[in-house]
Amino acid sequence: MQKVIIGTVLAIAMIGMVVSALAVFVATRSIYNTGNVKAVGVGVYWDSGCTDEVLSIDWEALDPGVTKDVTIYVKNEGSVALVLSLMTDNWNPVSASDHITLSWNREYYVLNPESVVGAFLTLSVMSGVSGVTNFSFDIIITGTEHP
Repeated sequence: MQKVIIGTVLAIAMIGMVVSALAVFVATRSIYNTGNVKAVGVGVYWDSGCTDEVLSIDWEALDPGVTKDVTIYVKNEGSVALVLSLMTDNWNPVSASDHITLSWNREYYVLNPESVVGAFLTLSVMSGVSGVTNFSFDIIITGTEHP
C-alpha cells in the first residue's frame, strides 16, 4: 500500500513538473497592422448593398501562427465582365512579406457587369515570424476585362 501511495505522489509530482516546464516555454506576441485597399476597375465595400466603401482594413493585433478572415464585397461597376485578381504591394517593413501572406477566395472569378460578390480575405502570420512588430501593406484588387 505504501508503494502505491509513493508511486502516486511521484507521478503527480512529475506531471506537475512537466506542466510547469511547458508553461515556461509559452510566449505570445501580437503584431499590429492596418492595410490600405486600392480597387482598379471594381468597387470594394463592407456591405452587400455597396454603400460603405473599404478604404483600409485594420487587422488588429495578430499573434504568430494565426490566420484572420475579413469579409468584403466586390462590385463590377463597369459594363463588361471582369476577371478578379488580388495582389499586395508596399510592404513595410519589406521583410514582413516573408512571414505574412494574404489570400482570397475570388482569384480569377468572373464578375458580370453591375454584379456584387462576397469575398473572404485571409491574412496568415507564420508561427516563426521574428523581427516584425508592426507592419503595413497595400491590398490591390483588380478587375480585368474578361476575354
